[in-house]
Amino acid sequence: MDRDLQVDTDQLGRFSHALDSSLTSLAAARRALEHARADQLGTKELDEACDGFQERWKYGAEQLGARIGEVRTGVRLSHAGYTELNRAIEAAFRAVERG
Repeated sequence: MDRDLQVDTDQLGRFSHALDSSLTSLAAARRALEHARADQLGTKELDEACDGFQERWKYGAEQLGARIGEVRTGVRLSHAGYTELNRAIEAAFRAVERG
C-alpha cells in the first residue's frame, strides 16, 4: 500500500486565490442586490416576495461568505505550513550532502 503524502503547494496557492475571488464576487453580488428595491418591481405581492428573498439572500450570502473565509484561512495555513516543511526538508538534505 502506497502511503506517500504529496501536496501540490502551487495548487493550494491557486485555490486560495480562487477563494479570494469568490468572496469578492459574493460581496459584489450582495452590494448589487442592496440597491434593488422591491417597491420598484410591481405588484404588492411581488414586492413582498422580493423583500423576503432579499432578507434570506442577505443572511445566506453572509453565512456563505463566512464559511468561505474559514476555508480560505485553512487553505492559507496549510499552504504556508507545507511550503515551510518543503524548505526545511530541502535544507536538511543540503546539510546531509555537505557532510
